[in-house]
Amino acid sequence: MPLRIQFARYGGPEVLEAVDVAVPAPGPGELRIRHRAIGINFVDTYLRSGVYPVAALPSGLGSEAAGVVEAVGTDVGDFAPGDRIAYADGPLGAYAEMRLLPARHAVKLPPAVDFETAAALLLKGLTVQFLLERTCRPQPDESILWWAAAGGVGLLACQWARAAGIRLIGVVGSDAKATQARAAGAFATIVWPREDVVARVRELTAGAMLRVVYDSVGRDSFTTSLDCLAPFGLLVSFGNASGPVTGVDLGILARKGSLYLTRPTLATHLASRERLDAGAAALFQRVREGALQVHIGQRWPLREAAAAHRALAARQTVGASLLLP
Repeated sequence: MPLRIQFARYGGPEVLEAVDVAVPAPGPGELRIRHRAIGINFVDTYLRSGVYPVAALPSGLGSEAAGVVEAVGTDVGDFAPGDRIAYADGPLGAYAEMRLLPARHAVKLPPAVDFETAAALLLKGLTVQFLLERTCRPQPDESILWWAAAGGVGLLACQWARAAGIRLIGVVGSDAKATQARAAGAFATIVWPREDVVARVRELTAGAMLRVVYDSVGRDSFTTSLDCLAPFGLLVSFGNASGPVTGVDLGILARKGSLYLTRPTLATHLASRERLDAGAAALFQRVREGALQVHIGQRWPLREAAAAHRALAARQTVGASLLLP
């Protein structure tokens, strides 16, 4: 029977277990998919640990993968067995050799995009797209700050910013990661916590500070991010790598310059089929043009999902990470 990674209680990577499960025929509106590559994302650690509680336990994990359609249910008109597909926002369960997926979450892969590229690109690329084109659209020659610039999302953001003429200042955790971010297109890098982020931003902007900061770190970087903003600036908080931001005194936004704060999610931006298709088409076009290149830094066998989570938590990864069935 197909292998699936699941967890029956919240906790560290050790709660992940490999089990054999039967995958039935697809129901109405569903696809049965055999995965070829599975994306690992930091949000997976939030779900496993209980930062984001799941609907019920035991639960599968993962919401991004690429593979081949093996069977289609009734009321599915856009897909057929043999289609190459990927998805980025499906129900939990991507950490598996085979699964059922509502067809509305899947997009077809063009011939030029292979399974590993798709599994490493779709969720992270769509995240960069909604952050830089929908949440706040920086202008050419504008400076922005991006935390975790050498991660899977961050390296795509560096490339996206370079193509758009945006000066992305990337916060990274080591000199090696700084080199990776600059090679991908970062205008400048800050190695944190060795360097003072606020002081470096002030230096790089000649004291003007920033109109927008993109922060995926969360608790440990929240105040620093606010201090990098100019009056009326916007903090886009889109991750909790160091833990969630809690107990926020809204008055701090007033005291630091009538600032704005938002916490957007990819799921909201992909709620309609039209937005999903448009976003995926734009991403795949950028790949075909060479404007976006996916850096896959790590690959693990599916059974070693716990090891992948340990590396992710220890900040030992660069670029995208994959599980391979």
